Amino acid sequence: MKTYYVYILQCSDNLTYTGVTNNISRRFEEHQKGLNKNCFTYKRRPLKLIFHQEFNDIEQAIFFEKKIKKWSAKKKYALAKGDYDLLQILSECRNATHSNYNPEN
Repeated sequence: MKTYYVYILQCSDNLTYTGVTNNISRRFEEHQKGLNKNCFTYKRRPLKLIFHQEFNDIEQAIFFEKKIKKWSAKKKYALAKGDYDLLQILSECRNATHSNYNPEN
């Protein structure tokens, strides 16, 4: 069975990069060496691998990658640190039009 990885890199400017691969060590090395000059990480090296999660199904991996690519940097760092309490707080909707929004709570 093939294994896939969703990963988050921390760039030298503290921005994050999220990707999916079937070989985490090879892909990290490609980013770190700057093999693709058009890649987001090329001018932001050195990089640090701060998170990765394994999947057995490529579709699940791609779904998760797309989901966390939309997250704020704060949420990505909370996930990477395993700070699930902060991740939950950052995930709560604070939009005044949301039915559960109550600024008094």
